[in-house]
Amino acid sequence: MSLERLISDLKNGLGMVRVNAAAELGKLKDKGAEKALIEALGDGNMAVRNNAAFSLGELRSQDAVPRLIVMFSDPEERVRKSTVKALGMIGTRDAIAPLIQLLASDPSASVKRSTIRSLGQIGGPKAMQAVESFISSPDVMLAAMAKQVLEKHNNR
Repeated sequence: MSLERLISDLKNGLGMVRVNAAAELGKLKDKGAEKALIEALGDGNMAVRNNAAFSLGELRSQDAVPRLIVMFSDPEERVRKSTVKALGMIGTRDAIAPLIQLLASDPSASVKRSTIRSLGQIGGPKAMQAVESFISSPDVMLAAMAKQVLEKHNNR
């Protein structure tokens, strides 16, 4: 499907049409979709927000970074998790401090695991220090993710 048609579906479609358009726009890898996807982060449908966030990661959208960081306050765990994944795919160091804050404050272990992974993807001393602090976490899944990220980082 064409970029224009998908953007139209994202803006004007019903339910699943918008959800699918948000996902497909990321797969196209066309920067022309950035603006519409950034706007879709404000959609009332959780699945649209979720797919728009992930698609912006697939596009490596630097322009979306400030808006993605705002999405850390989304009430839906899945949306926060996709937002964190997107920031890891984009790889901008501007996201390190907000990701570290999210790591300390988000109630979801799943979001925290994704945050640890994204910090590892971005890299840098501050990111890796934050990851390292979770090696001895009482949450075995968080500790395992932190160890995995550090091993991968050390083997680069």
